[in-house]
Amino acid sequence: MTTNSTAIPSDKAQKLTGQEFATFGAVHLDVTNLQRSVEFWRSYIGLQVRSATADSAELGTASTTLVVLHATAKTPFKNGYSGIYHLAIHPSNEVEFARVLARLITKRYPISPTDHTMSKALYMEDPDGITVEVTLETPERMARLEFGPRGPVAIDTDGTVRAASAALDVEAVLKALPDHDLTQPLADGTKVGHVHLYVSDVEAAHRFYKGLGFLDNMYLPQYGMADLGAGGAFGHRIAVNAGQTRGRPQAPIGTAGLRYYTIRFDTQERLKAALQTVPSAQEQADGFLIADPAGNKVLLTA
Repeated sequence: MTTNSTAIPSDKAQKLTGQEFATFGAVHLDVTNLQRSVEFWRSYIGLQVRSATADSAELGTASTTLVVLHATAKTPFKNGYSGIYHLAIHPSNEVEFARVLARLITKRYPISPTDHTMSKALYMEDPDGITVEVTLETPERMARLEFGPRGPVAIDTDGTVRAASAALDVEAVLKALPDHDLTQPLADGTKVGHVHLYVSDVEAAHRFYKGLGFLDNMYLPQYGMADLGAGGAFGHRIAVNAGQTRGRPQAPIGTAGLRYYTIRFDTQERLKAALQTVPSAQEQADGFLIADPAGNKVLLTA
């Protein structure tokens, strides 16, 4: 089977080292009902409550905070604004991923299981309508992504052309689960693996994240999208999309959504270089708070 398509331009092949120069720290979300949101992340996703107050909660694995909830929102998430598209929790292996899938199926939580070839993904919405993705990285299955007249297609390592977003073989995933204990929380090694953002100007957002040091995985401004990596085999770390939000501001204050997310560089030198590319940064106890051109806030640290 052939496609009349062209490979998507990328600079990732120039600098792939396997060792990524940046990872994610905690993602902070504003929510309308703290108890309800904690229940979602604990009972459905499998995170543990690491600490909690009357108006906030930290959740993650036994050793690492991944999501911080703030009970400050007055209204649910609203589409059509710059802000979070989705945040993605990446389990460390197929067994952990399968356990999340089995738990969601057992609890009958609405999900969209999707096979992107480079990853296997479960999409769902939290109680406020914020999209959450649980992702198993499978870059070893992917040769390249091409863009043809009917849209993107994935070429796997066998040369087979696959839909870029296909239905996930749920039964095959569940076979990896060695037992039926669905109460186990996600293990250490689980991480925030990527963040996908709505932006008002994809070109400006692309320049901004390139300035921070991220590498092109895909850059398709004609389609209002860009995807950047951090030097590893899995190139999908920060994605920006303006297809539905070109020229749109952040949602009104009090709307559920992203408060800020955290980028952690591997060295102080990289952090300093990144800070030199942004017009202003607010120094915090744990890093430097900045905003991308669409107003999405990012805490930079090392």
